[in-house]
Amino acid sequence: MQVQYDVIIAGGGMVGAILACLLGKAGKRVAVLEAHSPTVFSPEDPYDLRVSALSRASQRALIDAGAWEGIAARRAFPYEVMQVWDATGAGEIRFDAADLGEPDLGHIVENRVIQLALLDTLHTLDSVDWYCPDQLATVVVDEQRVIATLQSGQVLQAPLLVGADGAHSKVRALAGIGMSTQDYGQKGLVCVAQTEFPHQLTAWQRFMPSGPLAFLPLAEGFCSVVWTLPADQADAMLRLPDQDFCRELSQALDYRLGAVIAVGERAALSLRGRHADCYSQERVVLVGDAAHTIHPLAGQGVNLGIKDALELAAQICQSTGDCGSPKVLRAYERARRGDNVLTQKAMEGFRLLFGNTLTPWKILRNSGLSIVNRMGFLKYEMAKRAMGI
Repeated sequence: MQVQYDVIIAGGGMVGAILACLLGKAGKRVAVLEAHSPTVFSPEDPYDLRVSALSRASQRALIDAGAWEGIAARRAFPYEVMQVWDATGAGEIRFDAADLGEPDLGHIVENRVIQLALLDTLHTLDSVDWYCPDQLATVVVDEQRVIATLQSGQVLQAPLLVGADGAHSKVRALAGIGMSTQDYGQKGLVCVAQTEFPHQLTAWQRFMPSGPLAFLPLAEGFCSVVWTLPADQADAMLRLPDQDFCRELSQALDYRLGAVIAVGERAALSLRGRHADCYSQERVVLVGDAAHTIHPLAGQGVNLGIKDALELAAQICQSTGDCGSPKVLRAYERARRGDNVLTQKAMEGFRLLFGNTLTPWKILRNSGLSIVNRMGFLKYEMAKRAMGI
């Protein structure tokens, strides 16, 4: 027996879940397929390694989806200042929410917390069904519909299938959508660190020729660390004893927060830029990491994915007929592809600019940081754009 829906979403992570909530609140019949349930959260749990720097625009989207209250009730950490500087000179720029008349620049939130809060909302929506643990086995697409057979044997039918199933998207592969990939030759080393001095509700980021280092504020003197390094150096850092690693980390941040006095578990993730050749085929569309991944130096990945979800939900809800029609899918891709490409190229440009060790480039970027820091209007227009306000 086939179960009929308006939309089938493969992937119940942050982007897939927020899309499901937005569509469910609009009265759409939605099926969400997810292979793995997130682990239960406890306030006594240590901080997760995977966090997101949510912009104000993403916070608004999560409020609209009905999930922000659940996030705040678990763990969310606002940051009021962002301090960025170049390790090769005196160039530095500082963004302060107070200068914008805003309470904060954004929030640092564990990915698991975001997903769990969205699932709380999703489970209250009568029009949304959660298939977990389950995932796609086969897909048949014709001019009118998608027929999806799950590994459990359940058969679903809908006018539209959404791939929100991550960088290694099965939906993208089944749809035959190609993807361009750039291997950065780097890894993102992540851990949670405790520092000698308080973080001052500040996100600290130091650009070095080997890659950027970010300390993102959590509670109680802890920071989430994301350190981009050449792959071999990241692997070497993973092997260091804690005491030696703390010393390396303290030096890399230029002792801005004093000494790093403790670190937890460490992991290193390979970094690649990816972009799908197109975002849609007949009755199939991609969102989030299934469509694009970018360098993490500005923490924009999940924010772009949430923008995708917002735009696709808006196009579906505005359509008066077939929500999987070429008109709907083309409108979504036109609205999102340009912004995603521009952000991806900008991040790659920053990576190349700050990785260049030639003296003229070092002078240029340090001078540029100092000049922009003094140009209040330009600096805060940049901040507003990043925040989505």
